[in-house]
Amino acid sequence: MKMIKKMLILIVMGFTLVATPSLSYAQTLSKGSTGNEVKTLQSRMKNAGYFHGPVTGYYGPLTKYAVANFQLATGIVPDGVAGPRTFGKLNDVEIMARVVNGEARGESYLGKVAVAAVILNRLEDSRFPKDTFNVVYQTNAFTAVHDGQYNISPNASAYRAAIDAMKGWDPTHGSIFYYNPHLASNNWIFSRPSVTRIGNHIFAK
Repeated sequence: MKMIKKMLILIVMGFTLVATPSLSYAQTLSKGSTGNEVKTLQSRMKNAGYFHGPVTGYYGPLTKYAVANFQLATGIVPDGVAGPRTFGKLNDVEIMARVVNGEARGESYLGKVAVAAVILNRLEDSRFPKDTFNVVYQTNAFTAVHDGQYNISPNASAYRAAIDAMKGWDPTHGSIFYYNPHLASNNWIFSRPSVTRIGNHIFAK
């Protein structure tokens, strides 16, 4: 139901839906499960760098091992069972990786982690929504969402950066904004207290 609501929000806002299968928050997959949902799970785990076997649609030992390692990295009990919390984290990784790829493509790896960290910092700030989807799709929040770069398939470093930020790496020291001073057109952003500069981006609070 949550994913359906999010799809409707996208349509109302006029965005083009990314042709990437979403994992349902309601389902639970475990060793012995089969089907397209398992294929989607394996593909997502492969993108995130945790699943190294073929995408077969069968939830075997390799899939369980990958899920457990992903859970361990993202603060979930590593039981190897893919349930709502695991799917939620995987969907968050996908969203964050797409923002990182769109906003920091060409930046250093540190710069990619920094962009991901800003998303997570906004989740902790009362001025922003409380889930990754709504933080990213907030009006005018991220240029990549509005100019279509969000729809470009992320590369491996974008996924790694999203996960490293989830693990607690924050090169921005709590920043909730960033901008390229050579491209920014809104004078308001220049009024924000600067924290650090990484590559082409200044990070601010």
